[in-house]
Amino acid sequence: MARGPWTVTGPWAPSQSAESIRRRYISSALVLAAFLLPLFVLTILVGEPDKYFHQAHGFVTQWVANKGGPDWIGSAILIAVPCMVVLTLIQVLPIFLVWWEMKIAAHIQVRLGPMRVGRFHGVLQTIADGIKLLLKEDLVPAGADRWVHFVAPIVAVAPALVCFAPIPLGHAGLAPVGLDVGLLFVLGVSGLSVIGLLMAGWGSNNKYSMLGGLRAAAQVVSYEIPRVISLLPVVMWAGSLQLGEIMMKQSGAWAGFLPKWFIFYPIVGQISFIIYLISSIAETNRTPFDIAEAESELTSGFHTEYSGMKWAMFFMAEYAYMFLACALGAVLFLGGGNPLHSSLGFIPSYVWFFGKTFFLAFLFIWIRWTYPRLRVDRLMEFCWKFLLPWSLANVAVAGFLFLLRMR
Repeated sequence: MARGPWTVTGPWAPSQSAESIRRRYISSALVLAAFLLPLFVLTILVGEPDKYFHQAHGFVTQWVANKGGPDWIGSAILIAVPCMVVLTLIQVLPIFLVWWEMKIAAHIQVRLGPMRVGRFHGVLQTIADGIKLLLKEDLVPAGADRWVHFVAPIVAVAPALVCFAPIPLGHAGLAPVGLDVGLLFVLGVSGLSVIGLLMAGWGSNNKYSMLGGLRAAAQVVSYEIPRVISLLPVVMWAGSLQLGEIMMKQSGAWAGFLPKWFIFYPIVGQISFIIYLISSIAETNRTPFDIAEAESELTSGFHTEYSGMKWAMFFMAEYAYMFLACALGAVLFLGGGNPLHSSLGFIPSYVWFFGKTFFLAFLFIWIRWTYPRLRVDRLMEFCWKFLLPWSLANVAVAGFLFLLRMR
């Protein structure tokens, strides 16, 4: 049996021998370590970036006041700069996540994945794909509703950009916008993406696209229910809907070593996390819940009639929502920017946040390339007959434990 990505199982050239590939992986690991270790040390030396931002903000505000400028400029900078950072992050992250998924999928299937473009494990492959999509012709079916066909990708991706606003990228001070109902805002706005999928199916004037849009609507609406209910114990325990406050409630440790992350809360935390993880995978239409774009049944589902950058926007929306679900899961269940132990507090909070988020993203990718697609009727039964009853039972148990603690 194959023992790793370097094991040669078929016809091979001398440059593709097991020893040659093994040496290439060792040298790649050394190059990666030489890049990541100095970067990690630099983050420790720099510390939390928000202190530098607030110092610069205070300097600019004072300078504007001395020049007789309006008072609202300082507030505008305080909101605009973090929002621009988050928007840039959302635009760049899919480039990395697509490449990362290709490499993880290749390793799971005992392949190498991209190796040529960019030389170092094909790191520029996604950029090359983006250039190709930019140059592709935008085709619109003759019988399509051109306005709906054009607007659908925008409606699908826009809510993802807005939903990152209340999420603290580290400790609460790094959130672009602080909302008292941040969790409710994210859950409500993220659900609007299904309108874009329905518009894409309807506007394409294609029966496969229409079926894909209807399937997407049924799946997203159904799995949104156990997903929201699974988060009720978190809200009960934290006593707040503000994401920064929920994260800060998870600081500290039980018995001096076990973090007070909600995933470690007895029984309730583990069940809530599993239901949230499964429902979030279904919400993003990823395998084994990709019935909305099942190529064996629907050609490509709701985006069958899309090409070029319109198709790329649907693709970007999928990875943006995946990262959003992982970021929200990191804040709600893994303590967000809180360290694993107080002795590791010298590591900046945003490093912990992104480390936990990428760990959950790895789980998303791992599950996608491990399990086969569910049949549409079994997928809906799994939601209504399994996840929903378990999520309701979990809320009941959480309420019982909460009352015991209050006494």
